Amino acid sequence: MLAGVLFALAAGLMWGLIFIGPLLVPEYPATLLSVGRYLAFGIIAVALAWHDRHRLKQLSRRDWMEAFRLTLIGNLLYYTCLAAAIQRTGAPVSTMLIGTLPVVITITSNLLYGRHEGRLAWGKLMPALLLIVIGLGCVNLAELQSAAHHLELSRYLSGILLAIMAVICWTWYPLRNARWLRANPHKKPGTWATAQGVATLPLALLGWLLVALMLNWTQPTFALPFGPRPEVFIPLMLAIGLFCSWLGTLCWNEACQRLPTVLVGPLIVFETLAGLAYTFMLRQSWPPLLTLAGIACLIIGVLIAIRIKPQPIVKSLDISS
Repeated sequence: MLAGVLFALAAGLMWGLIFIGPLLVPEYPATLLSVGRYLAFGIIAVALAWHDRHRLKQLSRRDWMEAFRLTLIGNLLYYTCLAAAIQRTGAPVSTMLIGTLPVVITITSNLLYGRHEGRLAWGKLMPALLLIVIGLGCVNLAELQSAAHHLELSRYLSGILLAIMAVICWTWYPLRNARWLRANPHKKPGTWATAQGVATLPLALLGWLLVALMLNWTQPTFALPFGPRPEVFIPLMLAIGLFCSWLGTLCWNEACQRLPTVLVGPLIVFETLAGLAYTFMLRQSWPPLLTLAGIACLIIGVLIAIRIKPQPIVKSLDISS
């Protein structure tokens, strides 16, 4: 349990970097940021695949198809929606919308998988979820108050919609990924992270080609293939591809093999907290009191949730024998 929580914490600290990436290159479209990140992830994974080639050969065709689905929805589609949302609403608002994932994933996993792995009692879980919701509300309110004077309503609402789509993608991804890992305990989490990276590469290459064609048509003045600031864009994509994609996925896979799926949801909040911390570091300012109160609620809610023990699975007995 402790090792699983620590791996989830490490993943959250690395994933939090994705919320400031779009702010460092605001002139780049979200689609280019997404395919750039996962092109870097794919290249890194291919380099690592040679070292892990013997384990990768043990993956079946069905496993590779699962890796393809996971990377399409949980990587490319998710980050495209998230990067676009951040550029439209600002990092804190998008971060906190993504921060609803602990609640959404916990409820979904408890409903879908609780009977297989042990359900968390709703009576014990509700106080933790309530604290998380209050925390998310506090931070959202604080950010909306500070940004109200320069919000463009149509752009803001489209950003909210994109963030909701990102939430849907990343509700599906960690639950599906965790179920595969728990169903295949003999497979190494690092191998599965590398497999997802290898599966990402052809998708990212195709995506890069399509995005380049679209930009050449809609924004002919945009400098291709690496945009107006390649000296910033290329190292940023490599750093996000390494830390947020491969290493973050590796740590998360390690956590998923050690923890029940119903506990995966609350630990997603580490990503939200890290994203907020990095955002305020980039702003070079302290969070307002309401934001700090919200963060405290988030932390307390997660601590309560991870201390709840799943109820034992009750199997029916055959009394006829």
